[in-house]
Amino acid sequence: MPRRVYSNLDLIRGLGYKRDSDPSSAPISALFEACLRPPGYRQTVTEHPFSILKSSGYRAVVEPDRWVPGAFTLVVDGTPQSHVNLDDPSELFFEYIQRMGHVIDQLGMPGEPITAVHLGAGALTLPRYIHATRPGSRQQVVELETDLVDLVRAELPWPKDAQIRVRHGDAREVLAKFPPGLRGSVDLLVVDVFSGARTPAHVTSIEFYREAVTLLKPDGIVLVNVADGPGLAFARGQAATLLEAIGHVAALAETQILKGRRFGNIVLVGSKNELPFEWMPRLLAGGPHPSKVVSGQELRDLIAGAAVVTDTTAIQSPPPAQSIFQVKPGSR
Repeated sequence: MPRRVYSNLDLIRGLGYKRDSDPSSAPISALFEACLRPPGYRQTVTEHPFSILKSSGYRAVVEPDRWVPGAFTLVVDGTPQSHVNLDDPSELFFEYIQRMGHVIDQLGMPGEPITAVHLGAGALTLPRYIHATRPGSRQQVVELETDLVDLVRAELPWPKDAQIRVRHGDAREVLAKFPPGLRGSVDLLVVDVFSGARTPAHVTSIEFYREAVTLLKPDGIVLVNVADGPGLAFARGQAATLLEAIGHVAALAETQILKGRRFGNIVLVGSKNELPFEWMPRLLAGGPHPSKVVSGQELRDLIAGAAVVTDTTAIQSPPPAQSIFQVKPGSR
């Protein structure tokens, strides 16, 4: 692998001096940057491809990854939503996406094509991953924001030979309109629906999950991305609800997140059948570290009596602090 070369400015920023991420660090960052500028330096602003999404009004931007040539981040409403390496779609960047990738790798035989449905598109990171690692897979993607898909298609096109069909519309509404022949034939269902940095309430209820899991084969798997913070009130409710809907659930996350000590993403893995215990060491070994898989009695202890969420009681996921995920314009 060729050696990656970083500039002095990149190395300084890598130490944590991120302009605008922390007001107290801004003067330090500005000082370092000023010292490194050559005589006569004039700052220019590069406008990245963007779209103002008609449905939500959010601004979606495609930004190049300064560390990885050929890789890009999709930022929506200041929140990084997806990361895609066009040169190597099998490389997954976000930690929760890596955990989902480890589960996907356990389905069937290695490299075997699967049928997958993705609720929530982003930059189609997982559909690209599945196409790269399981060629011939049939995939359907549901996305509300048509202009988001248009932006991604124009700036981050997926392979023309990928069997990926994009359906436009609200995830729950499109779910009810899937053809009867698809129900009971899906190996993998991914629920990763966000509006900005939050999951809408109507895709968190028992009514939604019961409808969603009808797509799965008897041995199919559902993956749900849940974002929550200290106390895990939202995540515990989601675990209780998915467990009620499908019967068997495990949770994967970084250890401190599962302990409710900081905000982050928890991946819920659901199945109509008992999840194979031989998966668990592999999922842990795959990283990122430190991580943990919670299932069985330990999962029930985590749920700790949380109520099953209904359409009547459903709420959207809690917002993260801006310092955690959100990116201010000009800070990248």
